[in-house]
Amino acid sequence: MVTDGGQGGGPFDSLLERAARAARAGVDVIQVREKDLSDRALLAVVSAMRAALSATKARLVVNGRPDIALAAGADGVQVPEEGLPVVDVKRAFPSLTVGASCHSLEAVRRAAGDGADFVFLGPVFATPGKEGRTLGLELFAAAAAAVAVPVHAIGGVTPARVPALRAAGARGGAAIRPFLEGPADAIIQAFRDAEGGRPFPR
Repeated sequence: MVTDGGQGGGPFDSLLERAARAARAGVDVIQVREKDLSDRALLAVVSAMRAALSATKARLVVNGRPDIALAAGADGVQVPEEGLPVVDVKRAFPSLTVGASCHSLEAVRRAAGDGADFVFLGPVFATPGKEGRTLGLELFAAAAAAVAVPVHAIGGVTPARVPALRAAGARGGAAIRPFLEGPADAIIQAFRDAEGGRPFPR
């Protein structure tokens, strides 16, 4: 699950509760992506999220801010394609898991070569506001086959698309909108049902 306060709307206590419900329902990773917050506000949100997830098995990842991730006790950081180089983040923050957001095959290869622990590639499918910028399953499959690190899908990921994503080599998927449109436990169950109880290989 990827958070996005701008899409979710409402106060951040609502965001925390949505994330906690998703984690209790079985979401593996919660990524905090709140680009419009000040440093102090983001630190407060991530720290509160860490506390909200403490009784769950979900890992906490922060988008683009390894310093905030470390200060708040998060598990990792997701580096934007035009953000800090993965190799430098891993050197400076050795305790963090470092993922990379990528939007092309070349970027996936670069991130893997720099030592990324995992990659998010997308948008694979059309999403509101990004209808003309999709990569498609063919490019995704080529990227997943080109590197040894896990490649996860983002952008238009729904339960109905899980079989096709698995066939393309996806090791996981990230979603925002499904968790805004229904109860977390129902969403997670739909993903599990899409592929015999386990939506992606681990």
